[in-house]
Parts: sequence; structure tokens; C-alpha cells
Amino acid sequence: MPELPEVETIKRGLLPHIKNTVIKNIIIRQPALRWPVPSILKTALPNSKITDITRRGKYLLFKIKNTDSNNNLLVIHLGMSGSLRVVDPDIPLKKHDHVDIILDNNKILRYHDPRRFGAILWIENGSVDNHIRFKDLGPEPLTDNLTGEYLFNKAKNKKLPIKNFIMTNSNVVGVGNIYATEALFYAKINPLKSVDLITLKEWNKLVLEIKKVLEKAIECGGTTLKDFMHSDGKPGYFKQQLAAYGRADKPCIKCHNALSTIRQQGRATVYCEHCQK
Repeated sequence: MPELPEVETIKRGLLPHIKNTVIKNIIIRQPALRWPVPSILKTALPNSKITDITRRGKYLLFKIKNTDSNNNLLVIHLGMSGSLRVVDPDIPLKKHDHVDIILDNNKILRYHDPRRFGAILWIENGSVDNHIRFKDLGPEPLTDNLTGEYLFNKAKNKKLPIKNFIMTNSNVVGVGNIYATEALFYAKINPLKSVDLITLKEWNKLVLEIKKVLEKAIECGGTTLKDFMHSDGKPGYFKQQLAAYGRADKPCIKCHNALSTIRQQGRATVYCEHCQK
């Protein structure tokens, strides 16, 4: 599943190719995604300009300007298998190329999604703050809104493993399994430790490591930006060297003891029993 660094990389890759372009048309070949693609897009998008792309969690927010409003948003979530590519009009369609947004620069923004767990939403004359998909989301991890003090207060009187807590979007968005595993490793915190036992000092350290791990992943993904128009839509952030995730039974990079693995909420958690107390 695309995680926050991949979505951020896609945003940065798309921006130079589609910002300030005018949408000529939209072709919807398969409207049955996670939620139906809004039919209003067929009339709302043509002759509108894409003025910017931002991100909220794993959602891409395309700011759309037309003669009536500057506040429309085309929202795209890639789900588990989705991708976006900027292609030339003569590029043949692939199976599962469900939506084409045709631009005035002779390019097409093409949405591809084999499993159809992604989504395309339309928010007219408004913001995401009160939208049902966004209103309960926690702070962005790479902003000043995420602090150790915030998580310390959020976790008061709660009893659940810290890894589950930081992977809950209502607490903080975008810290998926890979990055939760890595941040906890570098913060030297056991993923099973209950959040009511985490000190403010530990929360401060964990927040620092979350930000560092995500920023490193985005930096790694940035190596694909120059080739974005010709790529398969899958940035290379995952090529980074991971310290814990996916390294079950391999030696810890710090103490050289074998890493352990457990299951949490149906997902593998790898950690070092010696370093992460």
C-alpha cells in the first residue's frame, strides 16, 4: 500500500507537469472504485485549471479553479494498488487504466488501479476540514503540529500498544507499518509497550524519529522525480536501507542480536528485544 512518503513523492513528481494546466476533458472508463467516481466531474472539470496540488495524509488534493469558484478540490487516494502517470496521448492503455484527465499541454494524467481500492472524490466550494473523510484525521507528522507533548496528552489514560497508537490516523496521519516499525526501532521503544507507560521524553524522541524516517524516505523517493513522466508511477522510496522492517531474524544493526517478529493487528512487527525495551 502506498504510504505517506510515496504519496508525497507522487505529489512532487506531478507538480511541474500539471500545475497551471487546463483540463480539456475527463474520461471515466471504470467508475466503480472504493466509492463511485462522481459523475459531476464530467461537467465540473472541463475548462478548469489545476492551480496546485497539496496532500492530506495519503490523499492528493488537486486545487481546481473555474469561473465560479477557486475552492473546488479533486481528491485522489491511491488505495492499495493505485498509481498516477503523466503520459503522452499515444501511450497505449493498460488494463486497469480507469480514468484519464486530458490536459491542454498535450498530456494525460492517467489513474491506474488493479484492485480498485482507491478513490476519486469531489469537494465543491469548500475545504477538507469538515469532510467525512478528513474531519477525524490527526496532525500531519512533518508539521509543527505533531509534538511529543501532543501525543503524550493524547495517550493519557489509554492502554494499547504504542505501535497501534501511532498507526491510528485519528492520532497522527501517515505513519504506516514500515515507518512505525523504523521509528520505534530508532527511538529504542518496544512496539508492545502500552502508551500510558511512555514518558514525555520518550514521546519527544519518537516524534523526532518519525520525522527523520519519513523525511529520509521522501528524499529517497525524490531520485525518481526526473523520470516521473516515463515511470510506472511507483517512486523508489522503498529502495532505502531499512533497519528493522522486513529484517526478521537478521542481525540488529546496533547490537547484532537476531531481530524478533510478532503480529500486531494482522501485520508483521520486527523489533530488537535487546535494544527496544
